[in-house]
Amino acid sequence: MLAIDVVVRRLYEATPDGFVTARAAAIEDARKAGDRDAAKRLAALKKPTVAAWMVNLVALRRPELIEELVELSTALRAAQRELRGDELRELSTQRRVFVSSLVAAARRLAVEESGTAAGKLPLGDVETTFTAALADPEIAVQVRSGRLIRAVSYAGFGEVPRPRLRLVTDTESDSGTGSAADLEAGFEAGPDESATPSASAEPSALSARERAAAEQRRREEEQRRRESERRRRELERELNTARADERRADGRLVRAEDAEREAGHLVEDLDAELAELERRRTEAVADVARRKLARRSAERESAAARRRVGDVQAALDELNAT
Repeated sequence: MLAIDVVVRRLYEATPDGFVTARAAAIEDARKAGDRDAAKRLAALKKPTVAAWMVNLVALRRPELIEELVELSTALRAAQRELRGDELRELSTQRRVFVSSLVAAARRLAVEESGTAAGKLPLGDVETTFTAALADPEIAVQVRSGRLIRAVSYAGFGEVPRPRLRLVTDTESDSGTGSAADLEAGFEAGPDESATPSASAEPSALSARERAAAEQRRREEEQRRRESERRRRELERELNTARADERRADGRLVRAEDAEREAGHLVEDLDAELAELERRRTEAVADVARRKLARRSAERESAAARRRVGDVQAALDELNAT
């Protein structure tokens, strides 16, 4: 018997339709070889869904892509933890492109292995699983194993970021009372002149208005930033909800298709049984007809024998009477 890991790999590489039969054959081989532990391990293996099988194909035949997935996942989490916005946006773009390439690889391998039309493959579940693997290290480990049994999902992407902090400038740290608005105001006077009591009231009032205007602009910008961030979070939640609804709908579709396929198989089995019963009925009817003919022939022979007995008996009686 082949090594258990080789057998398991072949089981999860093969199309799910033949998984149960192939597993049963592998268990029987293990038992014949006297390897009860291998037989037990094989019996514990579960049949993968089509989406899980497609992910397994990528993990088993294109492991370098899964290694890239793990590296990108690590970079994304690091960028989000450290609030590196520009890098996070770039990595998020890479994530979308990379997930699309993973789905394309899974589709190509599945079509080559099974001959199934690409339009009938559960590409949405495959995409959801790869996206979840990028977000969750534990899911990535499952994907890397090549023994996934069902598609997985992730409620949100990445780690929860720390509260956003305002940058404190060197000027603020030194004075303890300054703000970024002071830099925007653009004072012409030096530190000594700004504190001189003899400064005219009009420039002082102008500077105060400039500072107030700068502070107002800063507040408005901060408000816009907060509103944009709030809207972004709302849209992300809506997107996650829509994707979850899509996954549930796809799941219901897959289950409905599986149920329909199983019902079709049952009808085929019953049709085969009916055909066999009809064949046996036809044979039985023919056998009854043959036996009926044999009975009638036996009846005729029996009647002829009785007549012969009567004739002989009559002749004997007549002979005895003389």
